[in-house]
Amino acid sequence: MTDRAVPHYCPYCADEDLYPEADHAGAWRCAACRRVFAVRMLGLALPEVSP
Repeated sequence: MTDRAVPHYCPYCADEDLYPEADHAGAWRCAACRRVFAVRMLGLALPEVSP
């Protein structure tokens, strides 16, 4: 089991040929556009409550 989020496509070119990047923990490399990116959780956006 891994704590790595698995992206289904590249956020830059939308290609699906992705590989884990060995040099950066938690990063992914796109074989099509050669960009390296990471996916991370920032938090939850709760709806605003009116008084």
